[in-house]
Amino acid sequence: MEKLWAPWRVEYIRNPGSGCFFCDGLKKKDHQKALIIEIGKQVFTIMNRYPYNNGHIMVAPVRHVGLLEHLDDSEILEINRLLIRTMNAIDHTMKPQGYNIGINQGKVAGAGVVDHVHVHLVPRWQGDTNFMPILSNTKVVSEALVETYKKIRQGLERLDNPR
Repeated sequence: MEKLWAPWRVEYIRNPGSGCFFCDGLKKKDHQKALIIEIGKQVFTIMNRYPYNNGHIMVAPVRHVGLLEHLDDSEILEINRLLIRTMNAIDHTMKPQGYNIGINQGKVAGAGVVDHVHVHLVPRWQGDTNFMPILSNTKVVSEALVETYKKIRQGLERLDNPR
């Protein structure tokens, strides 16, 4: 049997953490270390530390709230604005051919974090699936998180400062 070396996963396996990693990330001063891409007035974007694909981002309210229906209109609007803004940044720097966008609300629906609602944004490319999920239930992400973080931040800077 072949072995896949993915040392970054052991941190989560040994200590999945307690509390809310969204709220904990917001408290950190080093946004790159926390993988926070951008913070708006009521919403922020953060990279998934265990991504489904390169550039997997989550858009979440700053306010700790577990249900979509408990968000106010301004939070819902800003979630959608940051979602589209982040898609534009990823389009500029990573050139995906599509996206999966979704919310898993509730444990039975697959939510890993049930008490802080968030939207998943997963860039997709033709042929980005491979044999690993089929053979060993493992996904290969081909780029380091910090490199992807830098690309998305670069895309946001281009949106803010067009040439």
